[in-house]
Amino acid sequence: MRAATLVVLVLLAACRGQQGGGSVAGRDTDSLSFADVGSADSADSILLTPRLVTGPTVIVFWLAGADTFSADDQAEALDELNFATEQIAPMLARSNIKLVPTNSDSVYVALPNNRRRLILLAGVDYPFGYVLIEPGSAERILAGVYADDELLDEIEAYFDLPTPTDSTAVGPRIST
Repeated sequence: MRAATLVVLVLLAACRGQQGGGSVAGRDTDSLSFADVGSADSADSILLTPRLVTGPTVIVFWLAGADTFSADDQAEALDELNFATEQIAPMLARSNIKLVPTNSDSVYVALPNNRRRLILLAGVDYPFGYVLIEPGSAERILAGVYADDELLDEIEAYFDLPTPTDSTAVGPRIST
């Protein structure tokens, strides 16, 4: 229930958020995780600051461009995004994958030698969705709304996670 409330608060704030330009120049790592987000309002600029990803991360994004959708379409997309995010959050936590919200259209990935790679979310098919990031690999942008089982399949495939029905995880055979 707490996770659902956080998702709703974050994405509602994101829905009302305003476009802003944050800088990651002085930041070494992303200090905001999905679990750390408390109640927020539209004046909360932390979600507008571009994220710096240093490890396996799933970013939930809701950009200002979502305002072009009707209020009913926004509400429906927000509900579906909240539900799917709520379903995957425990699995991500068990797998040590961060879940991070953002309203920024930019995400940076930390590279060796203190370099950063930019991922630009502006211009994707839908102004909301997910970005799967494993530094050192190509990111996967999942724009739009995904059913929780489809999202889980995408995450398991991208991060090469074992599935609950994975037949390779066979226990030892005991003979009598």
